[in-house]
Amino acid sequence: MRASEEQLRAMMLGGLSGDARAYRTLLDILAPLLRSFFGRRLRDAAEDVEDLVQETLIAIHTRRATYDTSRPFTAWAYAVARYKMVDHFRRRRATVPIEGLEDILAAEGFEDAISARMDVDSLLDVLPEKQARAIRETKVDGLSVAESANRHDMSESDVKISVHRGLKSLAARLGLS
Repeated sequence: MRASEEQLRAMMLGGLSGDARAYRTLLDILAPLLRSFFGRRLRDAAEDVEDLVQETLIAIHTRRATYDTSRPFTAWAYAVARYKMVDHFRRRRATVPIEGLEDILAAEGFEDAISARMDVDSLLDVLPEKQARAIRETKVDGLSVAESANRHDMSESDVKISVHRGLKSLAARLGLS
C-alpha cells in the first residue's frame, strides 16, 4: 500500500493518540519504504538492510514522542533512518565513497527531497496503475526492467512500453512534448 505524506502523518498522529491500529498500519507501510531507502544505499548487503529496517522501526517507536507534529512525518522518519545508517557504518568502520556521502549525511534540503517525492507521487497518480507502477519501480525505486517484470509477472517489453507511454503522457500533461 502506498500512502501520501498526509496519510502517514495522520497515522502517526493517531498512533500518538493511542490508535494502535493506525500505528500498526503506519509501521507496516514504513517497512518497505525503509527497505527501499536502505537497499539503494547498501546494494550488496540484504542482511544489513533488514537489520537496519528493524532498528529504524524500533527507533521510530521508542522516539515517537520526539516527532514535531507541525513538521512533515516522512522527513522525521527518514532522518531517523539516516542516523541508523550512519551508526551502521560506524559500527562496521566502513568507508563510504565520497559520491555517496552527501546522499547519506545530507540534512539540508531533506524536506525538499521529500516534497519532490510527493510531487512525483502526485504526478504518477494521474497515470493508469500499470504505467505509474512501472515508472515508479524503474525510474524512482531503481529496479531494473527485469526485476519489475518478474515482480508483476509481466514481460520486460511490457514494462518498457508502460514506462515509455507513461512518460510520454506525463510530458504531454506538463506541456513538454
